[in-house]
Amino acid sequence: MKVSSWNVNGIRAVLGKGLHEWIRSSLPDIICIQEIKARPEQIKEELREISGFYSYWNPAIRPGYSTKFPDFVLYNIYFPNGQRSKERVDFKLDFYAQLLKEIDYLHAQGENIIVTGDFNTAHSEIDLANPKENINNSGFLPEERDWIDTYLKHNLVDAYREFYPNRVQYTWWTYRSGARRKNIGWRLDYFLVSKSMLQRVRDVIIQDEILGSDHCPVTIVFDSALDR
Repeated sequence: MKVSSWNVNGIRAVLGKGLHEWIRSSLPDIICIQEIKARPEQIKEELREISGFYSYWNPAIRPGYSTKFPDFVLYNIYFPNGQRSKERVDFKLDFYAQLLKEIDYLHAQGENIIVTGDFNTAHSEIDLANPKENINNSGFLPEERDWIDTYLKHNLVDAYREFYPNRVQYTWWTYRSGARRKNIGWRLDYFLVSKSMLQRVRDVIIQDEILGSDHCPVTIVFDSALDR
């Protein structure tokens, strides 16, 4: 099974910048998209061109939803951005805390969990091009990074880092100053999976060659009950 995650930063824009071509070439079984910035009725015609998929929409006014599959629960999440103010950072940290309570509960029920999306946090120095310059900026604050550590102590693993502990790859680049061309980026998009699922994971691929957004897609490949 292949699950792909992509913060498209506006689906109407990326529909005209290769979304269909990416789907046809990557052939994911499940696509998790964040920052759609549109409602289904606004892109009816475009959605008809993406055949073979059921779509589930969770607008911002309805937070906290997940999807249950035969052998795992999938969370597709855009974590709050803390850049605007200290209050937004506090809100972001509260979001991390509340989600972890839900994940802990599901783990206690024996569920396998996949959490994917834009975490809006670079976990370690290897996950951004300029760590020292960003130590006081939201997205790399110690208290934000501590929450990623906490998640990894709660029966979750960063699947990409398990496969590639020393590889430098990013998933987001600012539009300013030619950052993507210079590869001055951040790894903000993750797949955290239950430790019990790790042996079934075959690869995690950062598709940094795919354009169309300031983020790139990330894809996890794993053995699933749906494959059997």
